[in-house]
Amino acid sequence: MGESTEVRLTDAELALVGLLAEQPRHGYRLEAVIAERGMREWTSLGFSSIYYVLNKLQARGLVSSERPARTKGRKVYSLTPAGIAACSAATRDALERVDPVRSSVLVGMANSPTLPPAHVAEALTLRRQTVLARIETIRATRLRQEPLQASVSAIFEHTIALLQAEAAWIEGVLTHFEESRLQPYDVKKALKNLYAARSGAFEILDVPEMSFLMVDGHGDPNTAPAYREAVEALYSASYAVRAVAKATTGRVHTVAPLEALWSAEDWEVFRTRDKDAWGWTLMIAQPDWITFDMVEMALADARRKKPMAALRHVGFERYREGRSVQILHVGSYDEEGPTLERLHKDFLPANALRPTGRHHEIYLSDTRKTPPAKLRTILRQPVTGAA
Repeated sequence: MGESTEVRLTDAELALVGLLAEQPRHGYRLEAVIAERGMREWTSLGFSSIYYVLNKLQARGLVSSERPARTKGRKVYSLTPAGIAACSAATRDALERVDPVRSSVLVGMANSPTLPPAHVAEALTLRRQTVLARIETIRATRLRQEPLQASVSAIFEHTIALLQAEAAWIEGVLTHFEESRLQPYDVKKALKNLYAARSGAFEILDVPEMSFLMVDGHGDPNTAPAYREAVEALYSASYAVRAVAKATTGRVHTVAPLEALWSAEDWEVFRTRDKDAWGWTLMIAQPDWITFDMVEMALADARRKKPMAALRHVGFERYREGRSVQILHVGSYDEEGPTLERLHKDFLPANALRPTGRHHEIYLSDTRKTPPAKLRTILRQPVTGAA
């Protein structure tokens, strides 16, 4: 099988061969046309790179040059038959192809949680001003060139449309930042599918990696002092983190509900409620903008305000469950057994699923104010398999 003979052209090369397809030109005239048409808005052609690109095209046999006397010794470049064919093929490909978006602003947005929202808003405001100024510059450039060929006019329109879309996008992002500043972040609303399970029906979902404050322990949660102390330490640390985040970033969030990972050597102890054999990891989710340094600062503040031995066991970790099955249990914790048995004995086998991680519970109700029969608890089990 022979190798492909298709000629590949970069955007800069295609821009130049397109100008030469219109008519032969020398380098200075190419530079003037590039400036007149605002082509630097969508190509990387600088004046110093024009001759470099022309020489590359000539070496590939796509461009030829000559020095007619009427041009005072300047080389005039024109397309060879191979260059004309390459220009036609590459032009059609450029019209059809949709390239991935690669913009530094996307990297900046990905990293924006590391900055205070006010700094992000300030940078985006400056970017929007620059975009709007560029739109006016391009409009003025277009006006000076009137009347224009339809293809040239379309280029200006496309460039302006892209910049207008970016200005509108920036405006939307700034509005969102302002709304976020005025309205506290609540993980239950931001990740509603994770914290709004349905009662009476198992559902399969993918749980992303999240940040948590965590404390490990073992024993009956009703009687083990370590469990109560861990809960108090977690809440103390979480409220301290919220205060530090507000002071350092200006962002406010609602403290998330208590969650727990449960484990035992024998799963049956959960069905039989042999609580002394249970191991647990208590945890409270944290927004993605919370950093290790913020947590360290918050823990130091919490220890100063209310010394607790359990605070030294509080850790800050990322945790991912991936594919999981969950259901909302309404009732006392001791009545979870039948639901868990139905999950492991019926639902998982029927869907070719196997448990892979620790049993997870999310406590949506305040036990101090809610009767046991009305407690709302999400029961979640990480799984693997075919379903």
